[in-house]
Amino acid sequence: MNIGLFGYGKMGKMIAQLAVQRGHCISAKIDLDSKEDPDFSNMDVAIDFSTPDAAVNNILSCFGNKIPVVSGTTGWLSQFENVVEKCREENGAFIYSSNFSLGVNIFFELNRQLAKMMKGLDQYTVSIEELHHVHKLDAPSGTAITLAEDIMSVSEYRGWKSNTAEENHIPIYSEREGQHPGTHIIDYNSTIDQIRIKHTAHNREGFALGAIIAAEWLQNKTGVFSMKDVLNLG
Repeated sequence: MNIGLFGYGKMGKMIAQLAVQRGHCISAKIDLDSKEDPDFSNMDVAIDFSTPDAAVNNILSCFGNKIPVVSGTTGWLSQFENVVEKCREENGAFIYSSNFSLGVNIFFELNRQLAKMMKGLDQYTVSIEELHHVHKLDAPSGTAITLAEDIMSVSEYRGWKSNTAEENHIPIYSEREGQHPGTHIIDYNSTIDQIRIKHTAHNREGFALGAIIAAEWLQNKTGVFSMKDVLNLG
C-alpha cells in the first residue's frame, strides 16, 4: 500500500524504514518544512505522527480526501470528539492510539482487568510511574494518561494529578532521563503488600510497527476504531 507520512521525525523515519521492509511504499513525507501541499491521489492510507498543532488539520484533510488515517500524535485530544464526528460525516476510517506498541496495548488490557479486580479493595491505593527520554515534550505521557483513564472508568477515582497525590485522584509520576524509549508502571500499594504490573520498551521499533499493522488492518474499512479492534482484544 502507499503510505502518506505526516510528521517525519524519529518516529516517521522508523515507520518509513519498517514499512518498506514490509513491502509498502512511502508515497509522501509531510513535515513542518514541507513547501508543497500533500498529494492525496497517491495515498492508500495516512499515518500521522506530527505535532499537536498540525494533527487535527492533517486528519481532517485526509478525511476530506477519503484517505484512512492512523494517528499517534498526542496533545490534541480536546478536539477528539469533533474529529470523530467529522470522520463519520465523511464515511471515513480512523484509528487513534496514544501508543501503538502491540505490547503496550496488551498492557492496557491487563491494566483494565486488574483495575476491575481491585475495585472495592479500599486498603490499596494506585499510582502510575512513567519514564521517557529527555526529548519527550509532554508529561505525563499520553500512555500514562490512557492508563489512568482506564482505571478511572471502572473505579471510584475521579481524576489524575501530575507528580502529586490528592484524594480520589491517581498520581502520575513522570521522569525524563537519557534516551529511554519508555517504561510504565502501575502500583497498588497497601500497608502489607504491593501489586505491580510494568511495561518496558527496549526501543521505539514496537511503536512504529504497531502503527503500520494498524494501517494494514484499516484498509477497506469505515468507522472509528482502536487498537483493541486491531488486536481483537474486545
